[in-house]
Amino acid sequence: MIPPGPDPAHGGEFVFNRRMHEPGPQTVIGTSYPDTGIEQGRAVLNDLARHPATAAHVAEKFVRHFVADRPPLPLVERLAARFRETDGDLKEMARALVAAPEVWAEPRAKLKRPAEWIVAALRATGVPMPDTGRVARGLTLLGQPIWRPAAPAGFSDDSAAWLDGLAQRLEVANEFAARLGDKVDPSAVTEIALGPLAGAETRQAISRAESRPQALTLLLMAPEFQRR
Repeated sequence: MIPPGPDPAHGGEFVFNRRMHEPGPQTVIGTSYPDTGIEQGRAVLNDLARHPATAAHVAEKFVRHFVADRPPLPLVERLAARFRETDGDLKEMARALVAAPEVWAEPRAKLKRPAEWIVAALRATGVPMPDTGRVARGLTLLGQPIWRPAAPAGFSDDSAAWLDGLAQRLEVANEFAARLGDKVDPSAVTEIALGPLAGAETRQAISRAESRPQALTLLLMAPEFQRR
């Protein structure tokens, strides 16, 4: 593998460089692959993509991201089966996930990661794309600096990893709401962002706020808005 060069259309693709390639047959997960150049690498990747462990891993990540930190095993197994049936079609896995009764039976417990939360706030309020530097600084403050996870596995998808940053989210929400001032109607934003998901306590807190910026801050920090 080597960097694919300046063409972003081919970013992340498998590339063969014979000068960097270890010659001879290679054994991966008990299977020996003859030295056929680039085809050797493609054969390895194809077999890895179709390995049962890959289906299980991708299915578990799907369920952990959208449903629960502790993915229900029956749902994981059904999604893994769908992965195998469709030759790894992620769109079909998403369809199966949406149709699964467990998804809707589970309480909404997943906390949005900082980037999701910030994007949700921008979309709900209809604010044009702000200064990207400001967004980047906000993400760094919240513990999710752009392209800089602390570990090779990427940013955690467990809610517990982001709970300590809720105080910083309040700081960001206050600043965001103060900049908007009276430009948006928090009640209208509540309907756009949450609709029927907004509970009576959240609606009451927003309606009793002393100002629109305060109401907007309360909305952005509401449990319903914090969760996926």
